[in-house]
Amino acid sequence: MKKEPNKNFYQIYQADRCVPLIHAMNSGQLEVKGLRRVNYPGLDLPEGVLDGVYSLGYWDAKISQHWGLDWHRNEGIEFTFLSSGNLSFTTEQEQFNLKPGDFTVTRPWQLHKVGNPDVTIGKLYWMIIDVGVRQPHQKWNWPDWIILSPDDLDYLTKVLRQNEMPVWKTGGMLHELFKEFGKCLDEAEKAIPHSRLNILINELLLQMLSLFKKGEVELDESLTVNLRTIEIFLNHLKTDFERHWTLDEMADHCGLGISSLTKYCRQLTNLTPINYLIKVRLEAAEKMLREEIGKNVTEISYECGFSSSQYFATAFKKQYKLSPKEYRENQSVIDDMMV
Repeated sequence: MKKEPNKNFYQIYQADRCVPLIHAMNSGQLEVKGLRRVNYPGLDLPEGVLDGVYSLGYWDAKISQHWGLDWHRNEGIEFTFLSSGNLSFTTEQEQFNLKPGDFTVTRPWQLHKVGNPDVTIGKLYWMIIDVGVRQPHQKWNWPDWIILSPDDLDYLTKVLRQNEMPVWKTGGMLHELFKEFGKCLDEAEKAIPHSRLNILINELLLQMLSLFKKGEVELDESLTVNLRTIEIFLNHLKTDFERHWTLDEMADHCGLGISSLTKYCRQLTNLTPINYLIKVRLEAAEKMLREEIGKNVTEISYECGFSSSQYFATAFKKQYKLSPKEYRENQSVIDDMMV
């Protein structure tokens, strides 16, 4: 029977905990104001207030910092605006040195980090809105308090889905808008200015729409297909191979059925999802056998996600024509010859 994809993303995708930022805030290294859901910093947003907004805030660093936000994803689409200073912002494809007026957009599936490795002096605003997706192929659903016309919202969504340029140059209007966000956040300890924030967020989306329409935006429909979702997931497995994945869990993570997952995985790798995972684990184990001499074969097998050292040894010999122990001994001989 074909398995229906799991739509409960909130059990599968955990919030970015922002631990370095929260620690810096609590230790007085910088000023942070925010409204939040889940684990982000700031005051809790009550139910019914800006539903769909996960985090809205700013940090103001007036001294050099000794922390950064390492590689992470967010639950929704994230917008940031740098109003002063400069800041390193890195995606999987490119590193940027943000300057005042730069505006960034990242989708839930896009890995990014902030700082190189530390955050510098400056003021950064951010907002994360959940649009009901975690993968590129899924249909976006904006919160119902967004008041853009259907045509405008469709165009904005199309650009955000089919163009993944992460950094945009903006004008003074956006700066003034984020300054108003800041004033609202400063007032929020007394009472959350719900109506005003609602208007400002809609105005921000209108400004983005205007920004996109003024520029020559290249659209790429291939960024929204199932195949790309699987491609992103297979890349993710290279850093999460030790987890005890089942086929069901893989399909749930991708928001697809098992048959679709298997079809596109075969198309990309000529392997089933489980066999691709075994391949990734074996490649990681081979590297550890060469480089981590202090670890024995059993430790390596478990660290790479194999359920038993016996199964690991069988799979490894099939792939490399030597047992793990023989492979390590053979590498030692090669290394001695090269000295």
